[in-house]
Amino acid sequence: MRAVLDTCVIFPPVLRDVLLSVAARGVYQPLWSERILEEWARAARRHGQEEAVRQTAAAMNAQFVGAMVGPRPGLEARLHLPDPDDIHVLATAIAGSADIIITVNASDFPQHVLRAEGVERRDPDGLLWEMWSHHAGPVSEAVSQVHQRAEAMSGGPVSRKALLKRARLPRLAKALEG
Repeated sequence: MRAVLDTCVIFPPVLRDVLLSVAARGVYQPLWSERILEEWARAARRHGQEEAVRQTAAAMNAQFVGAMVGPRPGLEARLHLPDPDDIHVLATAIAGSADIIITVNASDFPQHVLRAEGVERRDPDGLLWEMWSHHAGPVSEAVSQVHQRAEAMSGGPVSRKALLKRARLPRLAKALEG
């Protein structure tokens, strides 16, 4: 499965790290564009983290060779979404032959519009829960890796359930607890 990561799922670090750790285990192939990464850098600039984001983006591109999708001339001009600023995300999905767009912005990506282009919108929590249902080992390992990193960064114990809930992954947190 090929999946475009919308900026809104790349910017929260824990959510991004879980998604990328799952991808690194071969569960799906992540995709993004230069414009998606640039949106992320602009958002990070407001928090004084632009340089760290640019370094992380470079590491992502190095780890996931082939994830960067280039623009297809004229494609954006024929697409329509409620928020014109999101058309580039759908164009990336089409140009990259993606199956899904992972986003929390459901209203900006109507399913009927996406289906007409052969793409589906998925929220990260529901998608990761589904991936865990079919690939429990790799998803659990990915979450454990992110959890260990969070504990190392905080210098002490961090509740995995709380970490995932803060990352807007309550369904996945509940599944991993059970």
